[in-house]
Amino acid sequence: MAVSGTSSTSSTSSTGSTVTGTTTGIANNFDQFLTLLTTQLKNQSPLDPMDTNQFTAQLVQFAGVEQQLKTNETLGSLLSLSSASTATNAVGFIGATITADGATTRTVNGQAEWKVNMPEAGTATVTIKNAQGSIVYSTTTTLVAGDQSYKWDGTTSVGSKAPDGQYTVTIDAKNVAGESVTAKTQISGIVDGVDFTGSIPSLKIGDISVPIDQVKSVVRSST
Repeated sequence: MAVSGTSSTSSTSSTGSTVTGTTTGIANNFDQFLTLLTTQLKNQSPLDPMDTNQFTAQLVQFAGVEQQLKTNETLGSLLSLSSASTATNAVGFIGATITADGATTRTVNGQAEWKVNMPEAGTATVTIKNAQGSIVYSTTTTLVAGDQSYKWDGTTSVGSKAPDGQYTVTIDAKNVAGESVTAKTQISGIVDGVDFTGSIPSLKIGDISVPIDQVKSVVRSST
């Protein structure tokens, strides 16, 4: 069922007259507030008029409403401009090689590579899963402190060659004292599309979506 953004209201005063209006008009037109205030003054009881403090308070409230409406309009315009600018910038990533936070990448020529950052040197159990979540490879290796690359040649734990597709790495790392540490992973690839369906644009590397706010670096070939 469709719901209209404008709803009609009606009220009957003590004199029997009926006043009709729309809530949308009141919300978007400050003149409506002045009309309401004038009507209220005309229909107040001479024996019990509105005191000065109440009158001043209502004027301040009405002025505040007007300012808020103008602020909302300005913010709406700024958000529209910001969204358009973000969309334009996102399209500019197409064809560039990006590096972004993430653990899922695609095999290229049968191989996959992740960038890894270790806060301390130590050992790590590296587990690689396919798009269905099944473990295809697992090993224990030594990682140095700082940034480094971890390359997988596509060979599974049983010695067969994994088919091309998406693969996710999990690194369970420990320092030399045996204490757990967090190894951060990043992926890289060439952007071949942009998805605008989410709240922020996502860059497409094949079937992989990378939110634009997770991009850490951009490299564009000079050729």
